[in-house]
Amino acid sequence: MKKLKLKNGQPYPLGASLKADGSINFSMVNNTHEECGIILYRNGVEQKERILFDKDHRVGNIFCAQIEGIDSTRYEYNFFVGDKVLVDQYAKRIVGNEKWRGGEFKRLFLRGSFCDDTFDWQGTTRLGIPYSESVMYCLNVRGFTRHGSSKVKNKGTFAGIIEKIPYLKDLGINAIELMPAYEFEECEWENAESIAMTHTIEYQVSHIDANIENSEPDKAKRLNCWGYKEAFYFAPKASYAADSDACAEFKRMVRELHKNGIEIIMQFYFPDNINQGYIVEILKHWVLEYHIDGFHLKGERVPVTLIATEPLFAQTKIMCRDFKLHEIYHDSESPQYKTLGYYRDEFMYDMRRYLKSDYGMLKNFQYHMRNYHSMCGIINYVTNYYGFTLADLVSYDVKHNEANGENNADGAEQNYSWNCGVEGPSRKKAINKMRHTQMKNILSFLFLSQGTPLLFAGDEFGNSQNGNNNCYCQDNETGWVDWRGLAKNADIHAYVKELIAFRRVHPITHLDDTMSMLDRFGYGYPDLSYHSDEAWNVRLDGNNRHIGIMYCGRGLDGESADYLYIASNMHWDSHRFALPSIANFEWAKALETTENMLVVDSEKKTGYIEVSPRSVTVLVGKKLPKPVAKKTQKTVAKKKTEKENDGR
Repeated sequence: MKKLKLKNGQPYPLGASLKADGSINFSMVNNTHEECGIILYRNGVEQKERILFDKDHRVGNIFCAQIEGIDSTRYEYNFFVGDKVLVDQYAKRIVGNEKWRGGEFKRLFLRGSFCDDTFDWQGTTRLGIPYSESVMYCLNVRGFTRHGSSKVKNKGTFAGIIEKIPYLKDLGINAIELMPAYEFEECEWENAESIAMTHTIEYQVSHIDANIENSEPDKAKRLNCWGYKEAFYFAPKASYAADSDACAEFKRMVRELHKNGIEIIMQFYFPDNINQGYIVEILKHWVLEYHIDGFHLKGERVPVTLIATEPLFAQTKIMCRDFKLHEIYHDSESPQYKTLGYYRDEFMYDMRRYLKSDYGMLKNFQYHMRNYHSMCGIINYVTNYYGFTLADLVSYDVKHNEANGENNADGAEQNYSWNCGVEGPSRKKAINKMRHTQMKNILSFLFLSQGTPLLFAGDEFGNSQNGNNNCYCQDNETGWVDWRGLAKNADIHAYVKELIAFRRVHPITHLDDTMSMLDRFGYGYPDLSYHSDEAWNVRLDGNNRHIGIMYCGRGLDGESADYLYIASNMHWDSHRFALPSIANFEWAKALETTENMLVVDSEKKTGYIEVSPRSVTVLVGKKLPKPVAKKTQKTVAKKKTEKENDGR
């Protein structure tokens, strides 16, 4: 190593920053009276230099120095305070955990490393798709393509997602939400330490320099495939990368997604002990360095108001369970861009209960189908990673998490599911037909409601987790998406594509403002109305489980009228819906989960539809051809006379 030159550094940004002149600025917080500094490593674990910060390098409780002579391509680093070795929580790259450790339970020796900030974005920018136009898709990076049936070259990686972009586009997805994709430790240890602390100096000398790979394995409980725990939030997860540079691969993924019109939303989970200022710095880093389009924030002490009012995030989606809107928008102030999004479970659980015909759920169904907020987006989903998949929702009454090793005590107790008569897989055609119909029913609710639909990966072709509703530790075929479902459940996949395409060509299904139930578009009908056995009349008492919802709006061309009628019957008996008449239009079937009989009398402009038990049919208004004027007897006689005269 060249002789190092130290000079006073800059306290911010914290961590290690490459400077234009080739030097590196190191900055760390030390709230103790103990000595602190930097340890440099070469060839993995070989300690080459120990640099002590002195009092001249201190600004408040921040110690910083700018150092010349370090080859950033060959060296890694950690900080130390007293006899404790600390991994830099601001490290842009973490080394030591590049290989996914499926069952290999050994203590890691992690180090901070340096990322090359230069990257060719090829003119791509963040997309800024409105919530009303978004169709979202939630996935776990590893589980999405790890299964052999995924047919990608780089399974379980960011590169694997790039390979699946044509599939996502064909499905109609324009935003993906990643479960934690920053650096986290997969192993769950019996005696958990703070992630910031790796080893003592003595441990380093006696174990690491003596070849850590040959050390005895430590006791670990299990593997954590999801990463909802304290983490190194500034660094992309190295074992999710197909090559050695996770930073560059993550950027390539973002760039290719943006090229194809797909946004990227990142989930971040912050335990209560994480500093709130640190959280804001993390999110800034991902927006500036990785061009992220938005965040789904999870944790009880996330400073949501601070984040929502940060100017840098004025065009970044910020989704979480709740916002204090009176602190974010004062008086009558409204956002220039609607970036906030409510991400709540009410839609999921209420729609599940309506699907399985629970008493008193019709009003809830009616509310969720029209739910809109003027300040925030509304994220709707019927499944998520914490619960049954869509196929399991209609195949299991109770969870089956025995394989998790927690005596089936983990995971949600109440899933509001119905197995359609048999627990688990069935060979009975009637049961499987009912399950497919039920999946299509609830997918119809998802994509025809006014909020932003979010699909959980694999649900579009009936992926199953064998009744496990908490696959956080299942790094196997149970927890991975099984792409063989594309052929096995081709009808479900085709129906999802049809729903997304239908939503795209009917703007009335995803307005950017609230429905008024008035004739706002000037076509003679309210934008939203409710019907049932009688047109323009609906009963919402607890025993009722069927309803007709009529939308009237402008078509995709912005001028012509667009009429939709959603006939939903979650009762175990069939029901006849009287259809409202629409001038110069007649009703025609567009989508149905079970074949239902539609009767239309064009002459009288009346009609009805007989809807089978537990099924949904969507009708569209089809414009009638202009009537041909009838020729009168006088006109016919006149033309006959003219013809006879011509013949003379």
